[in-house]
Amino acid sequence: MPDAPPGHDARRAAVATYLLLSGAGSLFFFMIVTVNLLYHVETVGMSPLQLVLVGTTLETVIVLFEIPTGVVADLVSRRRSILIGNALIGVGFIVEGSFPVFAAILLAQVLWGIGYTFTSGATEAWITDEVGEDDVGHVLLRGNQAGLIGSIAGVLIGTALGMVTIQLPIVLGGIGYLVLAAVLLRIMPETSFHPTSKEDRSTWHHMSEIARDGLAIARSRPVVRVLLLTSFLVGFSSEAFDRLWTKHLIDTFAFPDLPGDSDLVLAFGAITLVGMVLSLAAAEALKRFHPEALGAGTPTRLLASLAAGRVAMTVLFALAGWLWLALGALWVRNLLGSVTYPVGAAWLNRNIEPRTRATVISFREQVASLGEIGGGPPLGAIGSRFGVTAALIGTAIVFAPAAAIYQRASHLRDHADDTESLPVEEPA
Repeated sequence: MPDAPPGHDARRAAVATYLLLSGAGSLFFFMIVTVNLLYHVETVGMSPLQLVLVGTTLETVIVLFEIPTGVVADLVSRRRSILIGNALIGVGFIVEGSFPVFAAILLAQVLWGIGYTFTSGATEAWITDEVGEDDVGHVLLRGNQAGLIGSIAGVLIGTALGMVTIQLPIVLGGIGYLVLAAVLLRIMPETSFHPTSKEDRSTWHHMSEIARDGLAIARSRPVVRVLLLTSFLVGFSSEAFDRLWTKHLIDTFAFPDLPGDSDLVLAFGAITLVGMVLSLAAAEALKRFHPEALGAGTPTRLLASLAAGRVAMTVLFALAGWLWLALGALWVRNLLGSVTYPVGAAWLNRNIEPRTRATVISFREQVASLGEIGGGPPLGAIGSRFGVTAALIGTAIVFAPAAAIYQRASHLRDHADDTESLPVEEPA
């Protein structure tokens, strides 16, 4: 039997670690988010203004820290950035669940936001470095599936624990993130990243140079520009939708009698769970029937169709007069977004250089956060003035141009093999 090719074991270890990171991270996250909004309202007693300030604080922290933490991942270590990020996220959620006061919730958002920015660009950049640009699309899809499985488990566990006491899944989820960081410290490989020397990594000039190069790529590469623009539209529309869909269902439809908070957690936990299962099935269908969408090529037609579908399902959800029709529209909208992620992420990774990959990915996350900050308040104001239905339709309207943007980009080709490089200053 022939020996495995060089680096085969390292690649296999990297894939296994990425699947663990995706699955466990989603499990702990959904343990928490299944109950934390109800915790903010019922236990902490936060006002609507305080609820908005919590979201604004989180997104502002993300905007401020995405680029600096992305540069750290490019300059020092993707692995170290991921470890730091998961530890900070864990501490943030432990603080949130342990101290039911508004100030502690705000502090938790700061810790969670900074931790997220340490992981957001570094994770995709790390796995791309380890397995290669040609194979990363399929690995990202498998990671997305692992994340969906973890999400399903997280919803079930979070719902069960939340029926005992609503703070329990939040605190245990935070502890889970700390355990995950400790496990990754022992098993996570980093064989294909070459950090900058100590002499260079300590200079702000070199760090700013990496950031400028990453931003220059974002400005100069048409594919990257398309994905940045659509990321902004996703953020601009999603903040209001994510905060209003639950209220829309409760205000519009007659649910069975729900005498207590535990039953409310159970009802919406079931809604979330069904959505997760459908998204998992959609990801498997993509892998089986459209594998070309994850490989070399331009997936703009697929992305345009997915975006148009999300717009249609958002409008249907807002206008449906029957509960099950509204839930069906909600589930389809979410699974379309779930399929969009690995396709777009693989396309982006094929069009940026390894040296600035984490920085560019972080910049994309920052653009999405800017969209959320810019879109949430005005769409929320529409909801207050004209009703939640009007605000939901507004989210569809502002996202609708994404389909046209993808369609107009159908002529673009991958630039993963470009030999053209950015100008480099000669040393003095």
